[in-house]
Amino acid sequence: MSYAHEIDLDINLILSQKVNLSAVERRCETIIKRRSVKKKKQVEWLLKTIEFMDLTTLAGDDTPGRVSRLCHKALNPVRKDILEDLDVSKNVSTAAVCVYPNLVKEAKSSIGKNNIQIASVATGFPAGLIPENIKNSEIKAAIRDGATEIDVVINRNKVLTGNWKSLYNDIKNYKKSCGQNHLKVIIGAGDLGTLRNVVKASWVSMMAGADFIKTSTGKEPTNATLPVSLVMIRAIRDFYDLTKKKIGFKAAGGIEKALKIIKNNKPFMTEIEVEVDTIEQFLECQRLDVRYILLDNMSPQYISECIKNNKNGAVLEASGGINLSTVSEIARTGVDFISVGRLTHSSPSLDLNLHIL
Repeated sequence: MSYAHEIDLDINLILSQKVNLSAVERRCETIIKRRSVKKKKQVEWLLKTIEFMDLTTLAGDDTPGRVSRLCHKALNPVRKDILEDLDVSKNVSTAAVCVYPNLVKEAKSSIGKNNIQIASVATGFPAGLIPENIKNSEIKAAIRDGATEIDVVINRNKVLTGNWKSLYNDIKNYKKSCGQNHLKVIIGAGDLGTLRNVVKASWVSMMAGADFIKTSTGKEPTNATLPVSLVMIRAIRDFYDLTKKKIGFKAAGGIEKALKIIKNNKPFMTEIEVEVDTIEQFLECQRLDVRYILLDNMSPQYISECIKNNKNGAVLEASGGINLSTVSEIARTGVDFISVGRLTHSSPSLDLNLHIL
């Protein structure tokens, strides 16, 4: 996809944008009833979905070690034995990793020369309510440290008050600060009130030079929804018809809806386990009453913090980075289970034949 370049702001075009809510809802109903692809094609589509993802950690307790593990997961999102079973020979990795600006150097070091983009949030993520000069300085600093993509958040009150010219100038300046690096504009759809505001914010962002438009920060009460995604994708289509400029789309959100669908369709007596690697994610699982939670690559200190906040009595399993030197300390935290992958994928194996001679 070629880099987008801004076009002049057309206020009349922005104000003319309308959304037929009932038509959008009907279209969404037909989409979810369509027959999905099956068998080998389904595998291909699922792998392609992984290759479109930005693997992200944006928590208050992020550390260089967590970013390093995130990058390793981005390089190896699917276990090699699973790929072999699926008869997939190509290398599968995510499109990007996304971190806070102060951890870009760690991400760059961990990714090395591999073909994965290093994205950084900027402009006062997630609220976007810091002075504009600081926002642009933050963008430039992240790029100096090695970021190749910048995820900016817009000032949502400029959408709610119809201050389109100011919003356009903000994003235009962000694009200038990015240079030839990708600019992804997060419109914060969950804060915008109406789908009409969503489509207007999308158009202003694309006119100002966004390379991608993105639904949300993942921190709002409501993030990516099918109606919001449909409206934004249609805006991208209409923008291309008008300008012949290709714009990308990114959806962001939590696990609430996916968890609800799984709960409603899972076989009887089947339990659901959710993997988390931050306190923030653990608290989200508590809010959604997840009964089984896997604590991935957490230190004993963080495991203890999760146990302290386990108000719902969820079953907790510790996994990742566990070896003979750490297992005793982890066991003393009081976690319910400890799983050690080294037993199955990191040690020499012995093939035993149980034939009786």
